[in-house]
Amino acid sequence: MSFQGSLNELPLSDIVQLVAVSGKTGMFSMTRASEKGYVYLQNGQITHAKLGEVEGEDAIYALALWNQGTFQFSPGVDSEARTISRSNTNLLLEAARRSDEWKILSRKIPGTDSIPVLVSREGANGPVTLTPLEWRVVTKADGQRSIEEIARALKTSAFDVAKTLYGLVTAELVEISKPRWVAPAAPETHAPVSAPPIPPLTGQSIANVSTHSGAFQALSKGDEKRSLQILCTKVKQEAEAAAGAPGEATIDRPYRTALQELDRGRGLEVVRDLIRTLEETIERLRGPGAARGFRVKMNPLL
Repeated sequence: MSFQGSLNELPLSDIVQLVAVSGKTGMFSMTRASEKGYVYLQNGQITHAKLGEVEGEDAIYALALWNQGTFQFSPGVDSEARTISRSNTNLLLEAARRSDEWKILSRKIPGTDSIPVLVSREGANGPVTLTPLEWRVVTKADGQRSIEEIARALKTSAFDVAKTLYGLVTAELVEISKPRWVAPAAPETHAPVSAPPIPPLTGQSIANVSTHSGAFQALSKGDEKRSLQILCTKVKQEAEAAAGAPGEATIDRPYRTALQELDRGRGLEVVRDLIRTLEETIERLRGPGAARGFRVKMNPLL
């Protein structure tokens, strides 16, 4: 079964972690306007990524900056290409670092669809010295190409081009203009998976799964239990939504029991047991149709 939703609600790093922790093999396909990106996992490990002509780690880092568009996970789809050897933790932490760095770059560069334009230096004194990368970027900055188009022409990442342009803009050698036109996103034919913020539990500290400070940062500290707690909280939320019963005691009790089992040292099987228990609960509360819908959403974790 596929798993799909909106990148407005969950960034790439979080949706990959949700599936990776269950050890699944499959492919994430992401769409933003006319762009398509792909991330492949084998037994929960990221092995390959592609965005246009960019592949490997650079593709992951570029896709991690997307905050619009849709994603779909197709289980069982593998790629023969192997362009990534880093661990998920290191890869996603680097993606988070770049995301933080992009917040600084965005002060001068609104987005990778912006167009760099060379500035006339009439009357300026002294020579202009450019690094090899700056020179390559400048030669492609014709006032028509966007940052993403320049990146594709140079077969590099839009992030690296933006970093280079940041220095040129600061030196008043380049100006950034607005994009000529942004293609509208294709209308969705299905409702995306909702991902409301995860409320903290009394007496417990559960990271919000919809932020970069969530599951994969916990994993970077070797805290698998914390990531599994996040998954249990997500399962509970989906069960409440499927049952149409927020705060339902018959959902909350097995959820609390699952957290206790994690404290005792059990692993991913706790999340799977919780899914099966709540599926039965939903069937009793709302019928087999609602239970099947819940099962489809939870299938990547089983």
